[in-house]
Amino acid sequence: MNKNGITLFKNFLRHPRSGVSCFSLLLLVIATFAPRPAKAQMDLAGEWSESLQEDFPERGDVAIGDYIALPINDATRMRADTWDAERWTMLEHQCFAHPLDYAPRGPSQMRIWSDTDPLTEGILAWHTVISYMLPERTIYMDGRPHPPEWAPRTWQGFSTGEWVGDMLKVTTTHLKEGYFRRNGLARSEKATVTEYFIRNEQNLTLVTIVEDPVYLTEPFVITSDWHQDLGRQLSPNFCVYSTEVDHPKGYVAFHLPGQNPWLHEFSERYGIPYEATRGGAETMYPDYQKKLLTLPVPPPLDNDTKGKGK
Repeated sequence: MNKNGITLFKNFLRHPRSGVSCFSLLLLVIATFAPRPAKAQMDLAGEWSESLQEDFPERGDVAIGDYIALPINDATRMRADTWDAERWTMLEHQCFAHPLDYAPRGPSQMRIWSDTDPLTEGILAWHTVISYMLPERTIYMDGRPHPPEWAPRTWQGFSTGEWVGDMLKVTTTHLKEGYFRRNGLARSEKATVTEYFIRNEQNLTLVTIVEDPVYLTEPFVITSDWHQDLGRQLSPNFCVYSTEVDHPKGYVAFHLPGQNPWLHEFSERYGIPYEATRGGAETMYPDYQKKLLTLPVPPPLDNDTKGKGK
């Protein structure tokens, strides 16, 4: 009970006619001024299917060397330049889980539900699960602090939530190393991911902001759109078993710096200046169009070399 409630309660007790007959009034006073838990401004629970019309090419296998409009630095660009897709044929990488910030980018279904306090009806936590390998995440709503820096990291990280108007803001730390795109662009374990869940009737927009002091020069912002799909069952894609691909003893999937034969193919296939495909914060902004006009356009990709490297 707050200060105003206590004052009113004291005045009630001093009243000469106060007694059992006024007990209902007392309960009303207590109920009026007692602190109440904050309730969710929007119910996010349900089954959701992703709307894939938004930037569909990025939802699957992205072209090698396509770093356009990403605020990457030289470190992650080098990692991507030396990356080889043969990595996924090696046993230790075949069951690599999608990290939390990338998981909504693949064709997915998502289920959201909440834990509710039976007495106060306050939301204690939200839970989400996405179809690929069914990773479950808990979003704590009770104001608990994030773990210390040395705490273990997981694919889903540690998430806390708060309401900003009718948007659920989620902050996640303690993630394992992941990726921005599935072409070698790495995201470090020191990243912080901020998400906004925004529901508009039967539609849900998820805004994801990744800040990475190791591999990004500016925040990386992506969105995904979802629609309510009542009765939709998640279709898990488990990595139940792996088949080892024959490789020479000691084989490691990588390219030495400057020796990746695939880096120019994306530029030549689509007639995009090679410098623009190298990414960087500059390529994110409209003013970069002026610079594009000054950059040389590569010659068309020869049919004989398509898919074979340069």
